[in-house]
Amino acid sequence: MKMHKPIWSAVVLLLAGATLLCAADGAWLRKVPDADRKRVNPYAGDTQAAAAGKIVFAENCSKCHGDDASGKRNRPSLRSVRVQQATDGELAWLLRNGYVWKGMPSWSALPEQQRWQVIAYLRTLPPQASSAQ
Repeated sequence: MKMHKPIWSAVVLLLAGATLLCAADGAWLRKVPDADRKRVNPYAGDTQAAAAGKIVFAENCSKCHGDDASGKRNRPSLRSVRVQQATDGELAWLLRNGYVWKGMPSWSALPEQQRWQVIAYLRTLPPQASSAQ
């Protein structure tokens, strides 16, 4: 059976590459149910909520996404056009469910209010024109 090992290795590499390509093109957005996509942030435009979200972000998100949310190592920028154009409901779904295949954990243990505050904070950040994640 050892002669099949190179074939299995090739299949695994192919599948891993396909997974990365799907994630890079916003595959997580296709998983969001319409009801979640339409959800509205109750803290949209609230500067106090955004300030609280900045603290929550620093404590929970910055280690992967960077202090300024521009991304870190192989973790995406949250200031990218794709993230900035996502609806609040799509971002809330991602925070609640995560995207384990790409290393994004579920933050469902974080109170919903704090997740919405993080989204309010992200909305205060200027987008990065050159990023497409």
